[in-house]
Amino acid sequence: MAKARLSATAWGLSAVAAGALLVGCSVSVTSGDDKPKMPKDKLADTVAERLAATTGQPKPDVTCPKDLVGEVGNSTRCTLTAGDGSTLGVTVTVSSVDGDDAHFDIKADETPTPAAS
Repeated sequence: MAKARLSATAWGLSAVAAGALLVGCSVSVTSGDDKPKMPKDKLADTVAERLAATTGQPKPDVTCPKDLVGEVGNSTRCTLTAGDGSTLGVTVTVSSVDGDDAHFDIKADETPTPAAS
């Protein structure tokens, strides 16, 4: 029975990966010393909302390790974690910045990592 649950979870993460292969997003970010940045918690929430909207699935649990500085080309790796502990990596890359508005792309990995046993 556990194998069926893992398969369903892996399928759900795969659906996120396929549906969110590349999602664009634009948000206002806070201005710091000279470059705008998005705090890691707000970034994680924004990524989760965009993935949910793109896939039609419930909002996933996403964590990001650091703030994202609004400079073209900057990126960070966030992690989507399923209920069974399996994970999917998500790369967030700044594609353009217009004042306090940062535009970024969200790209999910193609294959989830199974939960540790």
